[in-house]
Amino acid sequence: MFDLTGKVCLVTGGSRGIGRACAEALAKQGAHVVIGYAGNEAAARETAEACGKAEILQIDVSNTAAAEAAVAETAKRLGRLDVLVASAGISVDALLLRLKDDDFDRILSVNLKGAVACSRAAIKTMMRAKTGRIIFLSSVVGEMGNVGQTAYAASKAALLGVAKSLAREYASRGITVNAVTPGFIETDMTRGLPDEAKTAMLSAVPLGRPGTPADVAGAVVFLASNEAAYVTGQTLRVNGGMYM
Repeated sequence: MFDLTGKVCLVTGGSRGIGRACAEALAKQGAHVVIGYAGNEAAARETAEACGKAEILQIDVSNTAAAEAAVAETAKRLGRLDVLVASAGISVDALLLRLKDDDFDRILSVNLKGAVACSRAAIKTMMRAKTGRIIFLSSVVGEMGNVGQTAYAASKAALLGVAKSLAREYASRGITVNAVTPGFIETDMTRGLPDEAKTAMLSAVPLGRPGTPADVAGAVVFLASNEAAYVTGQTLRVNGGMYM
């Protein structure tokens, strides 16, 4: 099951955290993985080595024109693009009255507009092939909200609407579009939280532990596979019961 041999998968934000786990898991199932990274080439190369059959691609998703061009060029060079995992994301936490417009704009540019731009380019290739998988990495915060994360929550909630809309637009072309909403996952982003914030979040998780990037990657592999061919427009929650 979940055999991805011969498939080309592009993972934006693939050099670290959840993105890296997704890249490694897809490669383990036989996919040729393209690891998108913004600036840390060393981390991207390290991830590529861990994947084995992989390559790296510098892509700043906040520059939508450049992001579209990079995705289109990659698909043309490799002859196909079967799976896009839009994992690139940033967070700048602040209570609304302290939230700067520049930070709000930057979050939306990366988390939302960047994902949409990459999808636009991927869909053009997938339409010709009459098949494809697009998977957005959203967040439990986009479903339930969180203090100090208005901008981040807005960007992640918007992805859920994008996934549903694109799923309806391109289902007739054999393209599925879904979202995964991770909960409290052990990553660089969550490790930087104050201890009291971590304790509070963990207390809201019925399974009693934080998730791992591998937990999320398993869901992504499923959605990328042929076994998920009849799944589209859905939000797959990987949150330990934090939000039901």
